Amino acid sequence: MTKRTFDDAYREWKEKTESFVAKFPERKQSFVTSSGIEVDRLYVGSAENSSDWERIGFPGEYPYTRGIRPTMYRGRFWTMRQYAGFGSAEETNRRFRYLLEQGQTGLSVAFDLPTQIGYDSDHPMAKGEVGKVGVAIDSLEDMERLLEGIPLDQVSTSMTINAPASVLLAMYIAVGEKQGVPSHQLRGTIQNDILKEYIARGTYIFPPQPSMRMITDVFAYCAEHVPKWNTISISGYHIREAGSTAVQEVAFTLANGIAYVEAAVKAGLDVDQFAPRLSFFFNAHNHFFEEIAKFRAARRLWARIMRERFGARDPRSWQLRFHTQTGGSTLTAQQPDNNIVRVTLQALAAVLGGTQSLHTNARDEALALPTEESARIALRTQQIIAYESGVADTVDPLGGSYFVEALTDRIEEEAVRYIQQIDDLGGAVAAVEQGYMQREIHRVALETQRRIESGEEVVVGMNRFQLKDEPQPPLHRVDPALERKQVERVQSLRARRDGQRVHETLAALKRAAEGTDNLMPHILACVKAYATVGEICHALRDVFGEYQPV
Repeated sequence: MTKRTFDDAYREWKEKTESFVAKFPERKQSFVTSSGIEVDRLYVGSAENSSDWERIGFPGEYPYTRGIRPTMYRGRFWTMRQYAGFGSAEETNRRFRYLLEQGQTGLSVAFDLPTQIGYDSDHPMAKGEVGKVGVAIDSLEDMERLLEGIPLDQVSTSMTINAPASVLLAMYIAVGEKQGVPSHQLRGTIQNDILKEYIARGTYIFPPQPSMRMITDVFAYCAEHVPKWNTISISGYHIREAGSTAVQEVAFTLANGIAYVEAAVKAGLDVDQFAPRLSFFFNAHNHFFEEIAKFRAARRLWARIMRERFGARDPRSWQLRFHTQTGGSTLTAQQPDNNIVRVTLQALAAVLGGTQSLHTNARDEALALPTEESARIALRTQQIIAYESGVADTVDPLGGSYFVEALTDRIEEEAVRYIQQIDDLGGAVAAVEQGYMQREIHRVALETQRRIESGEEVVVGMNRFQLKDEPQPPLHRVDPALERKQVERVQSLRARRDGQRVHETLAALKRAAEGTDNLMPHILACVKAYATVGEICHALRDVFGEYQPV
């Protein structure tokens, strides 16, 4: 059989891409520089013409090193999805509306800590934390207020929620029904990634095994009822925020992804039934070229894992689709305007690496929740990159760079070694239970902190180039009266609702948890009866217990 040459493959790619463009036109008829020089859709050079060109591939084709779409941002820009949530549902709704008016193209919801760990606002564990780092959501009533006036058939919504992800998804589905939007039209993502909570973030509730069951129940339910929903956002972001390297971020994230796929297959799901709705969430850190290479390596490695390890046949199952957020841990409280520069470089790396959506951190987030002005500057950063820089006019503009391709290869190789070590331990769940990934991250984080404290690693404005008298910028403050109002709301709800119906739906949920039924229909019934997040999670705690860290 004659081996396919690069010229043949490139000609086939161009023909297929022209057919793709006929269905999905590009943003403009032609793309040119400020000097009038035409910018081609794709540039190919020595790397592609070498014996390694098949390993790099073409955009929109396996192994997706150069991107998951043949035209990438020439077709449409990434989703500009600014993360927001604070105080009450009404306050957050106003911020959402403001960001949408300013050109944001997707919503991203931050929840407060009590919501994230399954406590209502009037629980003793919630005291002092209500509405502080995100919006307080206790019941379907709060979700209705959060999404009031926002057409759910027209926006895509990401929700950063993990242990109680199925509860918040059920609330979103219920609000959609009240708006007249059937569940099969809803678009968005729930993070729903519990393994990284044990590894790096800490907002877990239940032990690993029942948590994995809840995740695969969401996979199965959404495949049938909410097919446009991304059922998990497998997150490297928090792994990196905890201090990992770029290689560890890729390796531990994909190892967690392997564990979720294995759990779903073990539960009886066909891999191509759920894998196209898996998504990922990565950090964009400071080393510009390493970050670009990291995204390319992760995409190629996941494609190979899905095709070779799991036998996925649907090309959509091979595609690593990911959201990016700029590095919160890189922001400094000192000279916060410097953070605008950091965020710009990180956002540019994410775009050059082929992200599908992006959040840019605000300059003052090392000090407080963003002010409206800071949030606007962060959004404008994305818009300037998209509309003024020209980096979105050609696909994978750094593809073929000797440095970028070498970094891509090296990151992939080192990530594979880590994944093999995790496999030897019995997989990601076993590695979490043994504390392996936690120890690896802590080791690297300590080394980094020592370099910063010694001055070997320079952080501009913090350990070098400091100011003696630094002005304090205006900060966003959460009204301390909010907690009292939210407590009154949830207690008022309990007095008004049908208590018998709540009791019956919670009892049915507990029976299902003790058996093998899919939990999502039972959680949805509880939500529609106006059972609270805390009540639903406590019913599941009674059956599953709580996770105790290693």
